[in-house]
This record gives sequence, structure tokens and C-alpha cells, in this order.
Amino acid sequence: MRILVTGHDGYIGTRLIPLFRAAGHEVAGLDSGLFADCTLGTEPEAVPAVRADIRDAKPEHFEGFDAVVHLAALSNDPLGDLNPQTTYDINAHGTVAVGRAAKEAGVGRFVFSSSCSLYGAHGDAPIDESAEFLPVTPYGESKVMAEQGLAELASDDFHPVFLRNATAYGVSPRLRGDLVVNNLTGYALTTGEVRMKSDGTPWRPLVHIEDIARAMLAVCEAPVEKIHLEAYNVGRTAENYRIREVAEIVEEIVPNSKISFADSAGPDLRNYRVNCDRFADTFPSFEPVWTVRKGVEELYSTFVNEALTKADLEGARFQRIRRIQELIDAGTIDTSLKFTAPGASA
Repeated sequence: MRILVTGHDGYIGTRLIPLFRAAGHEVAGLDSGLFADCTLGTEPEAVPAVRADIRDAKPEHFEGFDAVVHLAALSNDPLGDLNPQTTYDINAHGTVAVGRAAKEAGVGRFVFSSSCSLYGAHGDAPIDESAEFLPVTPYGESKVMAEQGLAELASDDFHPVFLRNATAYGVSPRLRGDLVVNNLTGYALTTGEVRMKSDGTPWRPLVHIEDIARAMLAVCEAPVEKIHLEAYNVGRTAENYRIREVAEIVEEIVPNSKISFADSAGPDLRNYRVNCDRFADTFPSFEPVWTVRKGVEELYSTFVNEALTKADLEGARFQRIRRIQELIDAGTIDTSLKFTAPGASA
């Protein structure tokens, strides 16, 4: 199968590409290059790729492909809060533009990397894919808008599927230090503090990026009747944690670390537990291989080997909002996050 991955050079994409290639698929990429220099360790595998903003997607970018895996997005809440309209333009309108161009080019399968953030504030009771959308951030709202826009494009020949990923974690060549498991582990190693930014009570479903990639591979290879206009929560039902519980795991694994709370620590409005049994029932051969404990062990070992420092963790290389601000301040991109020179990249 020929598969185009948007956002292939990002956090999830750089773990996904080798997995898809190992499964025998021909893979290409489309990426704006915003995070091309944000490398942990060795550079990721190179693939044939187009350097483009998804808001400029054209049918010719997608001609000859059997499937699109759409990862490209502004991918966290602080970035969404920085400029909500740009978040909607990229994550919602840009996603629909990609879907429309892919459909016009004759692509049959469209795997959308959605998010459990669209569930927002639901409390302590586990929820499934039928739950009401209650997003509390522009990022969560943008995922709702994107799913709705893609659904309108569905046809007998165009099959969108919505994978609502739990909160991601794990090692990547394009590491994100702004994700809760990665962040807590990084601070524990570099400062000795498992630094809590909330009171630790909110629930959050968690999933390793390799398991996200494996779920996406499963739907790419599945019969279309299992994916057409379907939504699936991606993760493991047993892997819902209170943030305090994650901190306790980190404290156990990282030597000489202790949990601490920021002065401003309070409740987080994002509070939800997610049931992922529907995906497991529909794709019985798929079995997540990661747990948070195993992921923290991977992160800790990698951070030690790479001699991660507090300056690294807090800097523009691993903090997406600081990377964006750095590029804006340098005049490399404008406030809409488009490059200021034609054909330029970071």
C-alpha cells in the first residue's frame, strides 16, 4: 500500500514511519518543517516528502496514494491558547482541506489523528465513543470541528476514520517535553522534583506513541467496513490514571526524586476517563504493548543516555510553544505560523 503521512517529521510521525515501512508499505510524507531541528539523539529515517503547509494542500500532493494518515496539527493546549484562530485554521480547516484534496486525488482511506481532548470535562465515570463532546480548550474544539468536516466528505469511495488518541507519551526523535509523562520524567531526572502543575486529581487516559502508530497501521490494513466513518478511542482501558498516580510511578523509577507541587497548582478542567474496548473488540489482533510504567522506564533510560538537562527540557527544542515563539521572534514564520520566505523551512 502507498501511504502518505502528513506531519511525518513530528513527534508521532518519526516513530510511525519505521513501523509502517517494516510492515511492507511504501511511505511518503508531507510536513511544514516547523520542528525539523527539534532532534533527540539521531535524526529520524528520511522518506520522500513534500515540504508544505497543510493549509496549502492540493490534490497533486496526494495522487497515487491508497491512504492518508493525517497527523499534522498544532498539538497541545498552550499552543492553542497562544492563537486560537490559528489552531482552528490548521487543526480544523486545514484538516478538511487535506481531506478534500485527498478525496479529489482518489485516495480511499483517510486516517485522522483525533484526540480524547474533545471529550473535555466529563468527571470520573469512564466514557466511550458515544460520549458528548465537552472540549475545554481550542485544541479540543478544533478536533470536534475536524471530525465534523471530514464526515461531510465521506462517500462510497472515501473512507474517513477517527482515532481519538489518549494523551500521548514516549521517546521520539522529535521529542515533546510538554506532555505530562515526558515532562514529569524529565523534571525528575534533571531537578530531582516530580513537578506537578495541577493538584494531581484529574483523570487522564494515556497511550504510548508506538501504540498509536500500531493502531493507525491496523486501520490502514483493515476492511473498509470497519473504518468508514467510525470513531475509536485509542489506548488501553486499564491505562487511565490520576495525574498524581503518574507522578508516583515516576518517583518510584527515577532515583532520588520527590513529588512537588507548583505554587499555582490547582484543579485541571480536563478530567476524563476513557474506555478503549471498542477498538480492541473490532481489531482483536491489535494489542497495546506499552504501559505508563514501561514508558517512564524508556524515557528515563533515554534521558540518561542523552544527558538531558533542565535547559534542554525547558528550551525551544522540546517545548513546542517556545519553538514557535522562537521562530516568530526570528521572523522565520509569521503569527499565522506560515514561513515568511517562499519554500523556506526552519
